[in-house]
Formats: sequence, structure tokens, C-alpha cells
Amino acid sequence: MFVSTAYAQTAAPAGGGGDMLVQFLPLVLIFVVFYFLLIRPQQKKMKEHKTMLSAIRRGDRVVTGGGIIGIVTKVGADDEITVEIAENVRVRCLRSTVNLVLAKTEPAGTGKGGDGTPAATADGQAKPAETTAAGGIGKLFGRK
Repeated sequence: MFVSTAYAQTAAPAGGGGDMLVQFLPLVLIFVVFYFLLIRPQQKKMKEHKTMLSAIRRGDRVVTGGGIIGIVTKVGADDEITVEIAENVRVRCLRSTVNLVLAKTEPAGTGKGGDGTPAATADGQAKPAETTAAGGIGKLFGRK
């Protein structure tokens, strides 16, 4: 009496390729955003860290993964370096455990003279201190 008969509607025909593109577009956009915000910066950071590790040499001040600060006294042929953490206290550690290089040494023959004084300019006078060593603010702006 009060119940009416329900009839099924006929299904609409399949739309085709246009609907498929609209459905996958948000997924593609999410992947692109993840790539530029997460994946690419991480790869860049890893590449910089790898070049920093390969450039470690004797005399550099480094921070190890355990937070130990020391000076590199020997760089082995394999992946091993010797770090002096206190006077006459040397530890061997893997190059990959170095997290940060605090101070780089200058290559031989550049910058300072053999006695530690600043190198002289062409007219024989010593270079001003601000050109041979970067100050705190200079380091912030990439001055070396």
C-alpha cells in the first residue's frame, strides 16, 4: 500500500580518457611537490656532505657523530682518519662518522707565509687582516 516500487536507473556510458586524467592529476601534483620540497633538497645535502668528507685533510677541525671535536692528524688511504681530541690523545674513526668540518686548513703555498704571518702583497706590505681571515659576519655571507 504505502510502499512504491523502486526501479534501477540505467548507468551512464563510460567517459573515456578525460576522466582518467582528472583523477590522476592530483596524485601527479603531489609527487611533484614532494620531489621539489623533500627529495631534491635531501639529495643536494647528501652530495655536499660527500664532497666535504672527501675534502678532509690533515689539520682540519672536525666534529664526529658522537659530538667529539678534534683535529685531524692523519688521513688514511682507506676510509679511516686519526683525530686528536686532546693533547697526545688520538682516536681512529671512520671518515663517514664526521658530521661537520669546523675549520679548514689552507693549502700549502697560499695565504699565509711559513711563519704564520699574512702573505705580503705585490708592494711588499702585509695584507690587512680582513682579507686574510673572515670575521664572524663574513662567514654568514659566504666570505672566505
